[in-house]
Amino acid sequence: MSDLLSIEGLGITFGGLKAVHDVSFRVRPGEIVSVIGPNGAGKTTLFNMISGVYRPGAGRVVLEGDDVTGMEPHLLARRGMSRTFQNLQIFPSMTALENAVTGYHLQERGPVLADLLGLPGARARARRAEEGARALLARVGLERAAERAAGNLSYGSLKRLEIARALALEPKVLLLDEPAAGCNAVETEEIDHLIAEVAASGVAILLVEHDMKMVMRISNHIVVLDHGEKIAEGDPATVSRNPAVIAAYLGVEEGQDHAHG
Repeated sequence: MSDLLSIEGLGITFGGLKAVHDVSFRVRPGEIVSVIGPNGAGKTTLFNMISGVYRPGAGRVVLEGDDVTGMEPHLLARRGMSRTFQNLQIFPSMTALENAVTGYHLQERGPVLADLLGLPGARARARRAEEGARALLARVGLERAAERAAGNLSYGSLKRLEIARALALEPKVLLLDEPAAGCNAVETEEIDHLIAEVAASGVAILLVEHDMKMVMRISNHIVVLDHGEKIAEGDPATVSRNPAVIAAYLGVEEGQDHAHG
């Protein structure tokens, strides 16, 4: 199976400090790849480079064989890359349905004047967007909350709503930045199942998450960062036994006796 997303030697420097240095890995269709590491390891910075928020100082982002390094997020979205953010980007005063519909705005490319005048083509696009949004809400288990204000939903429901909005772009690659952060055990399990279902449909998932139980349970491949550098990668079993990974998470030097650290 060919690579859908290739990260090749990505790096960026802020004020002389190498925030991320020479990170490379690949993601295939239907694969869940998790990026993990201690706080400050560079995970979100890496995500920001991949998704066009930051322009890398070195390396390339290759999507379906095309170099998309530094491409703006809305253009990446049209090419099939969508993402959620660590901090929710939900409109609380709008209904769940209206929030989901906003995900179709980048997908629809009709004339602005037609939309402003409410012409038949614009009404047809609006109808398709609403139908698609309702289907997505059903997919993430929020169909009964369609008409409720997003601000009245539980935190776990808001996380699923944000995933629904990202799926409105019909992504080939979905970047999820801590989708289970702040969720309780039941909400985390719901998101766990949702991510697995999306991957099973063929979407490539790139995940940053601090919940290690979730990461080890659903990931096909794990990339470990520490101080901006990749220190390990592999399947969950291999990564969990890696001495460099254990040292990074325990805050000790590799090879140091943990019992006396």
